[in-house]
Amino acid sequence: MALIMTLIVGLFIFLGGLIIIFTKNNKKIVDFAISLGFGVLASLVIFELIPESISLLETRFSVFVTIILMLVLIFFGIGLLKLLDHFVPDHDTHDKDNLMHVGVMTSIALFIHNFLEGMTVYTAFNTSFNLGMMLALGVGLHNIPLGMSITSFFYKKKSKTKAMVMALIVSLATFLGGLIALIFSGTFLSDVSLGIILAITLGMIIYIVVFELLLHILHNKDKKMTIIGVLLGIVILMISIFLE
Repeated sequence: MALIMTLIVGLFIFLGGLIIIFTKNNKKIVDFAISLGFGVLASLVIFELIPESISLLETRFSVFVTIILMLVLIFFGIGLLKLLDHFVPDHDTHDKDNLMHVGVMTSIALFIHNFLEGMTVYTAFNTSFNLGMMLALGVGLHNIPLGMSITSFFYKKKSKTKAMVMALIVSLATFLGGLIALIFSGTFLSDVSLGIILAITLGMIIYIVVFELLLHILHNKDKKMTIIGVLLGIVILMISIFLE
C-alpha cells in the first residue's frame, strides 16, 4: 500500500502536465503555471526544505555545525546547477530556448526532491496510515502546479510527447524513492544522509527560483495574473503543509 501511494503521489505531476497539454499550452496559462510554480517552490524552500534539512542534520551535529554545513551544501547545490548550466544550449530570458533550459534545470532538482519525498511518504505510511495519507495528499497537491510548470517549459507545437515524457520521468521519481526506502530501509538511509541530500537539493531549487523563474515572471506582461499565480502557489503549499 505504501509503495503504491508513492506512485499515485508522483503521478500528480503527470496530471499537471495533462492540464497544460489539454489547454494547448496557451501562453497565459503557461505564464500563470510558471508563476504558480514559483510560488510553490519559493514556499517549499522556506517552509519545508530549510526546516526539514536542519531537523535531520541536528540529529548528529550541533546547531552551529548544522548551520555551517547547511550553507556549504546549499552553495554546493547552487554551484552544481550552475555547472550543469554549461551543458544546456545558450539561452536568453525572452526566448523559447530559455524555457527549455529552465525545464532541464527544474526537472533535475525536482527529480531529486521527489525521490526524497517518495522515501518520506513510504516511511510515513509504515509509521502511521493516517499520517501517510495526510502527507501523500499534501505532497500530491503541490505536485500538480510543478507538473504544469515542467510541461510548459518543454512544450512546443510539435513536442507534446517530449513534454509528457519529462513530466512522467519526474513523476516516477517519487515511486523510485519509495522503492529504495523499501529495499534499503534501516541501512545507509540515515537522517544525516537524507539531510545532506536534502540540503543540496535546497541549493538547486534556490538557484532555479532566484536565477531562472524570478527572471521569467518579471518579464510577464500580465502583472496581475503573475501576482495571483505566485500567491496561489504559496496558498497551495501552505495548505499542503497544513494537511501533513
